[in-house]
Amino acid sequence: MDDRTDAWLTDERPIQRVKVFQNASFDESAWPATIPAIADFLGVARTDGWEFDAGVTFLVGENGSGKSTLLEGIAEAAGLPPEGGTVNGGAQTRATESPLGQWLRIERSPRASRWGFFLRAETMHGYYSYLDDLGGAQPSLHRLSHGESFNALLDDKLDHPQFVTGLACLDEPEAALSFSSTLRWLAALDRMRSRGTQVICATHSPVLAALPGATILELGDDGIHRTEWEDLEVVRSHRSFLDAPGRFLRHLLD
Repeated sequence: MDDRTDAWLTDERPIQRVKVFQNASFDESAWPATIPAIADFLGVARTDGWEFDAGVTFLVGENGSGKSTLLEGIAEAAGLPPEGGTVNGGAQTRATESPLGQWLRIERSPRASRWGFFLRAETMHGYYSYLDDLGGAQPSLHRLSHGESFNALLDDKLDHPQFVTGLACLDEPEAALSFSSTLRWLAALDRMRSRGTQVICATHSPVLAALPGATILELGDDGIHRTEWEDLEVVRSHRSFLDAPGRFLRHLLD
């Protein structure tokens, strides 16, 4: 066994890199390949493959930049339900996701954990119904507020000592969270990373993206590239607004 093979076998990342199937057939002039960040990602994935670091990776970008589409495709390729859930199952109502997940294959060591969870913010209502149908001792998440249900998922599915390794794909979890709950998730992501969980999170939150040591990928009209928290457009915009909200409001409310 050479050193390269040995390194691959001992690398326990659930996703080492993402590649495009050699026989994948898609129209580069049609959605979602027309999204600049998706086109950029596919270009790398068709050659060497797009490598994901251990720990936490944030996908940050404007509405329509492709971050949720990319995350959904990766989650589906990793064997997670496209509407959210674990590798053991989830809700399925009507297929609305892009075909991206069918083009991608995950490269990982046989030693990597196969456990995973996909939190897709807009479809978690269906996942809660799925859990209710399964039965069990846990109270229905439908009885909780939006934010409380997300925090319950954090405690029971993501930041749980039982799940020491695995993959967590999170699509804009801050959509349900107060500021204090967002900080709670920030601390939980750090614990998950320390236990060996690999996290890929699409977010608009400058608070979540501030996690020290996280990898940040910014998606935009120029494609997808690695950046630092201080250089994110969402960070600059929030700072500018909080420094002088009147400057924005004069234009918006005139």
